Amino acid sequence: MSSAVVVEAPGRHRVVAHEPGVPGPGEALVRVHAVGICGSDRELYQGNRPEGYVRYPLTPGHEWSGTVAAVGDGVPQALVGRKVVGEGFRNCQVCERCHAGETTLCTAGYEETGFTRPGAMAATLVLPARLLHVLPDAADLTAAALLEPAACIAAAALKARARPGERVAVVGTGTLGMFAVQFLAAHSPAELLVVGSRDERAELSRQFGATDFRLHTEPLPDDFDVVIEAAGGAGAARTAASLLRRGGRLVLTGLPPAGAEGLDPTDLVLRQLEVQTVFGAAPEAWAHAVRAFGAGLLDPMALVSHELPLGRFAEAIELVGAGDPAVGKVLLRP
Repeated sequence: MSSAVVVEAPGRHRVVAHEPGVPGPGEALVRVHAVGICGSDRELYQGNRPEGYVRYPLTPGHEWSGTVAAVGDGVPQALVGRKVVGEGFRNCQVCERCHAGETTLCTAGYEETGFTRPGAMAATLVLPARLLHVLPDAADLTAAALLEPAACIAAAALKARARPGERVAVVGTGTLGMFAVQFLAAHSPAELLVVGSRDERAELSRQFGATDFRLHTEPLPDDFDVVIEAAGGAGAARTAASLLRRGGRLVLTGLPPAGAEGLDPTDLVLRQLEVQTVFGAAPEAWAHAVRAFGAGLLDPMALVSHELPLGRFAEAIELVGAGDPAVGKVLLRP
């Protein structure tokens, strides 16, 4: 019998029997292959998600891959049987921001698969077919389950506008940071520095194209053209800004804890730094990530350390927060 995880309230969950839904007009039913767990899923389970960005009870799971099993009226039958991933943000499609392609800024309010809508920690998932991105027939679906975080970093890479020959850096060595290294390496930088809190990721960083690796406690240079911050630590944003030359470009993607050190506005003005932020991924970034994956420019499987059955959800959540350097990306297999 197929199953699903339901988080009833912070710290309380059940694994329940799951019946596939019936896709309505414009919808698709996806048979889930794999679903990733990230820090935001742990926040959801612990009750630390910001107010308005979670709705209990719910089935989590916003990082996933699968195969289309059925479609509703108005959706091409040719989608059935195709390997897919899907956007999480349920935008309204009619507001000014949606028309501009900025769907993560939809003025109708925040709605996202796995946080306010049923997610992919289940045998199947029903969602609007317009959110799907079709993968090549030969795609590795296990690796593709990491395309959601890859899309978020694709959004950062697009905003960073790195050019060949520039000096670029990444702060953070988790899943987002390692994807940032891969995206920036594809732009043929003159130098690609990775800054982390522990040196276990030094070898993998270099494997992905980094030319240097340093701990954040070491002396750091201050002449980089582009920095992507993907750590989310209390001082990560300031560390990232300190790496930049005057007029450099900074993209922040991490969500720091309450009370984190903010950027110094005087420093931003005097050095004329360009600062942008990313929360989620719009369609353009998703398409960019899917194309990069299809072209072989991304290696998601190098980041996966554990694959567990859906029934071991609680164990998976503990692994994600254990701080064990041997734990990378954790996937659940419905």
